[in-house]
Amino acid sequence: MKRTCRNVQMANDAAPEALARLQTRFAGHIRDPAAVAAPDGIEDRRMAIYRDLFFNNICNFLSGNFPVLRTLYTESAWTGLCRDFYRDYRCHTPLFPELPREFLKYLQDHRQANQGDPPFMLELAHYEWVELALSLDETETGDIGANPDGDLMQGIPVLSPLAWPLSYRYPVHRIRADYQPQSPADDATHLLVWRRDDYRIKFMQLNEISMLLVHKLKEDSGMSGLELLQTVAGVINHPKPAVVLDAGTKLLNDLREKQVILGTRT
Repeated sequence: MKRTCRNVQMANDAAPEALARLQTRFAGHIRDPAAVAAPDGIEDRRMAIYRDLFFNNICNFLSGNFPVLRTLYTESAWTGLCRDFYRDYRCHTPLFPELPREFLKYLQDHRQANQGDPPFMLELAHYEWVELALSLDETETGDIGANPDGDLMQGIPVLSPLAWPLSYRYPVHRIRADYQPQSPADDATHLLVWRRDDYRIKFMQLNEISMLLVHKLKEDSGMSGLELLQTVAGVINHPKPAVVLDAGTKLLNDLREKQVILGTRT
């Protein structure tokens, strides 16, 4: 009787280990069916359901979040890229909406240079990811103390935390299947991406001076709008500072109208 109980106990102790091995083998096969055999005793038709379900969900989700990048690849090449990510990269979050961020990290830090990848791949992927990132950002601008009707020249302008100034070597906002520059442009492409109160994501291109002003706003140095514009005029050493002040005043008001600037600090 004692021997029987001991055998039962040993079997119970081994059960979790056996289950863990089965799960590891199952997951390994789903991730990389070409290299890891399926667990014994499971019909391949049934395993195929899981293989296709998991991978197709990942592939379709990435296609929807990187639509322009997707159009630059053939069906087989895009499937191969998704497969490489699915097989080789270990995501650091279980949240499905964070998958595009993980894919971007994979492209930036893990993927080896591939002859079929466009030279602007990383910048385009980042640009496409930004829209999703702003959509999911939990920041509510209503919680920020700002007077929407304040004098932007005399007061301290408040830049929305949901306004992201971005600079790229390639004109990522223009890239499509029939326009794929193979070398960086002579001048950087400056873009401003922001989320409105109605959750719509907006984009606008900035010149170097406008981008400089937005970065000054982002620094939140406590300067008034007038002081910011005077600083910008000094940085670029403009021969007619009054021109910068006039154009800058119009830009500040336009940014407030677009909800890039929330108002002035209260």
